[in-house]
Amino acid sequence: MDDGTTPGGSAESLLEGLDEQQRIAAQALLGPVVMLAGAGTGKTRAITHRIAYGVATGVYRPEKVMALTFTTRSAAELRSRLRQLGTTGVAARTFHASALAQLGFFWPQVIGGNMPRILESKGRMLGHAADTLRLKLDTATLRDLAAEIEWRKVSRLTLDQYAGVVEQRPLPAQLDATRMIALHSAYENLKDERRQLDFEDVLLATAGMIESEPRVAQQVREQYRFFVVDEYQDVSPLQQALLDLWLGDRQDLCVVGDASQTIYSFAGASADFLLGFPARYRDATIVRLEQNYRSSQHIVHAANRLVRSRPGALSLRAAVERTGTTAPDIVAYPSETAEANSIARLIADEIDGGAKPQDIAILYRINVQSAVIEAALSDAGVSFQQRGGPRFFDLQEVKQALMMLKGAMVAGTPEPLFKTVSDVLRSLGWTQDPPEGRGAVRERWESLNAIIGLAEATPSGTTLKSFVDDLLERSAAQHEPTLATVTLATLHSAKGLEWDSVYIVGLSEGYLPITYARTEEAIEEERRLLYVGVTRARLRLHLSWAKSGSGRAVQRKQSRFLAELQ
Repeated sequence: MDDGTTPGGSAESLLEGLDEQQRIAAQALLGPVVMLAGAGTGKTRAITHRIAYGVATGVYRPEKVMALTFTTRSAAELRSRLRQLGTTGVAARTFHASALAQLGFFWPQVIGGNMPRILESKGRMLGHAADTLRLKLDTATLRDLAAEIEWRKVSRLTLDQYAGVVEQRPLPAQLDATRMIALHSAYENLKDERRQLDFEDVLLATAGMIESEPRVAQQVREQYRFFVVDEYQDVSPLQQALLDLWLGDRQDLCVVGDASQTIYSFAGASADFLLGFPARYRDATIVRLEQNYRSSQHIVHAANRLVRSRPGALSLRAAVERTGTTAPDIVAYPSETAEANSIARLIADEIDGGAKPQDIAILYRINVQSAVIEAALSDAGVSFQQRGGPRFFDLQEVKQALMMLKGAMVAGTPEPLFKTVSDVLRSLGWTQDPPEGRGAVRERWESLNAIIGLAEATPSGTTLKSFVDDLLERSAAQHEPTLATVTLATLHSAKGLEWDSVYIVGLSEGYLPITYARTEEAIEEERRLLYVGVTRARLRLHLSWAKSGSGRAVQRKQSRFLAELQ
C-alpha cells in the first residue's frame, strides 16, 4: 500500500496506542535495529506494527520482508497479527521453513534431480548406525545421542572439531568419547548412503549453497531485503551464519530478544549474538522495551530482583499499578504430597470463587514432578491438561514398570514392598545413584525414581497389591483434556505463555537449580528459567518447595534463588 493508508486509516494510525519506545522501534525502518524486549513488554506488537508501518509508508514491499521465528506457533501469530493490521504477503517463517523452501527451489538447479528426503526422526537411523558398530543402545540413549548430534551441527563443528571437545561434553553412561565419535560418523555415512538429510542438514546445505554459488546468493538476496528475527537470544551459530548469508553486505536487520530469557544454551542457543549486536553494528538503533503490560508491580519487582546485575538484564516497570494484588507467596511444605494437596485445594478454591481454570497454571522443572500433582488435582476434582509432554502415567517407562509390578503381584513375591519395587525397577535400569548430566537417560531414571519414592512413602505393612492398585487408580483418574482446564507445564514449555495465577512448585536444591547444573553458567541458566516462570504470572504468584521428597529419606533444602525473592 504505497499510498500511505491502511484499512483502518492512515499509516500514522498504526502508531496510535504504542508507547514511546514501541513507537521508536516501529519508526526505525532502515539499518540495524536491536529491540531489547523484556517479558510482557509487547514485543510482538512492536514487531508487527513496525512491519505494517514500513509497508503502509511504502518503505517496504511486503514480499521483500522476511520475519524469522523459532516456532511455527510464533510464525502463525505474526502472520495473524499482520493480517489484522492489513498487511499480507510478508514471509513469517521459522529458520528451518525458510531454508527448506530455498533448498527445495535451488537443489534441482545446482545439484540436479530431486532434493534428498528429509529425515523426520534420527532415532531409527541412529539405531542402525549403532548396529553397524555392534552396539545395543536403549531408546533413551538414542535420544541423547540425537541431541548431541544436533548440538554439534548447530554449533558448526566438523567431526574433527567435535573430537577435540567431546571429552568435555556430558555423555550418556553407555558411550565414551571414542564410541560417540564413531556413532556420529556412522550416522552421517548411513544418511549419505540413503540420500537423506536431517533438519540441521537443511540449514547447512542452504548455507553451503548460498556461500558457494554466487547466482544462488544473488537470487536469495534479491528476493528478501528486510529481515526481522524474533527471540534472537535463542539463535545458534548455524542460524546466525545462515542469517549473515541471507543479508550479504546489507544491514536492514531488526533483532528482538531478552538475554534474561536465554534458556536453551544446552541446545546450542547463545545470547552472545544479541548482547554483541551493538558492537557489531556501531550505528545500530537500540530500543529498550521495559514497560511490562502483563504482571502486577509485585511480580515485576520479584522478577527484577532475580536477574539484577546479570548481563543484558532489563529493569521492568509495571505499566499499571494493580490494586488488590499482593507480593508472591513463598511457602515451605513438609512433603511433596502435602505441597501438591495444598496447591490443589487453593486452585479448587480459586475456581469456586469464579476464576477460570484456563487462567491457572502449575509449573515445574521436570516432567516427573507432575505425578504427585496430577493425583492431587484428580482427588480435588480439578480438570487439567499437561503441556509439552505426556502425563506421568503415559510415559513408556512408567507403563512398563506398572506392567512388571502387576506381574510380580501375580507371582506372589514374599519380599517387603520396597525391596520388590526396587528389584523390579532395577531390572528396567533404575540405579540408586542418578546418571550424570541431562537428557532422556536422566529423564527415564527420574520417572522410575518417582515410583521408588512413592513406594518408600507408603505406610509400613502396605502390600504390593494395594500399592499397585493405588498406582492404577491414579492412572485411571486422569481427565481427558478440555478447554476449561488448569495447565501443567515445565518451565521450558511455559515460555511465551501467561496466566492470571501461576504456581511454581518444587523450588528446592536439586530441582531448581537441577542437580546436574554444576558450573556457574549452568546455574545462571537455571536462574533465567525461574525468571521465565515468574514472568508468566499476571496477578498471583505462588512459589513453593517441599522439605522432603515422596520418600521419607529424601530431605531437601530450599532453592538458593528463593532468598533473593523473599
